[in-house]
Amino acid sequence: MAKDTVRRARRRLPLEWLGILPFAIFAVLFLILPTMRIVIGAFQTADGSFTFQNMLDLNTPSIVNAYWTSIKLSLITAGLGCAIGFAMAAAVVFGGLPKGVRSPLLTFSGVASNFAGVPLAFAFIATLGPAGLITIWLRTEFGINLRGMGFNLLSFWGLVITYLFFQIPLMILIIIPALDGLKREWREAAAVLGATGAQYWRMVALPILFPSLLGTFALLFANAFGAVATAFALTGPQLNIVPIKLFAQIRGDVLGNPNLGFALAFGMIVITVIANTIYIVLRVRSERWLK
Repeated sequence: MAKDTVRRARRRLPLEWLGILPFAIFAVLFLILPTMRIVIGAFQTADGSFTFQNMLDLNTPSIVNAYWTSIKLSLITAGLGCAIGFAMAAAVVFGGLPKGVRSPLLTFSGVASNFAGVPLAFAFIATLGPAGLITIWLRTEFGINLRGMGFNLLSFWGLVITYLFFQIPLMILIIIPALDGLKREWREAAAVLGATGAQYWRMVALPILFPSLLGTFALLFANAFGAVATAFALTGPQLNIVPIKLFAQIRGDVLGNPNLGFALAFGMIVITVIANTIYIVLRVRSERWLK
């Protein structure tokens, strides 16, 4: 009888694994194989022979400037996203706002954190572009000329504002569970020992949340660094960032070099892997504290 049970369990095991089969196929076809193609192509010439020249070609002023601009864009949007998102999340969790605010905020954040690409670019152009709704309204009703003041949505700082639309909600989604993990006993113990609210946050709460904050910063950095559709739809090829330069190389412009594009992509992979690794390690450390 026991042997029959074991045999039936063995027969059922493959069927249980069928549930993750679609995900496994998707991951292999659209993640693992393309990544392997990029890594291999970064060290190949057009005829398929091995070379380091593609990697050496990354050390050109235009490409170095593109990497620096992308890193600067990612650092700024990650920093602002963390600061604003943390303030909003803390206001919801500890600020005494009505309980009905939390659910709509989380719902909106879940949608907005995935709202990117051409639709996001079009929404901002229609709102803050040269002929956008807010731009025209400010000019006609209050005499405020954003263009005359130097604001240009189709620029680096315009892209920063656009990226914040999905960076801030992503921060809210990630940091609210960490804020919920702060135990009330810790605050009460600090109060009993005579600590003020500011001292509690400076000496207890923020040190505990620091791994989560730093890890989320790394995640937001990687999120902004790899975004291409929004940047290209908003600014076109005029902004020199790595995703746009990579797109120009891969699609076959006059000066396009697919293997140099692979090298650009390989550099992006290295940077995003480092950022995501930092996020995962720090997230694990923060979860240990909050358990």
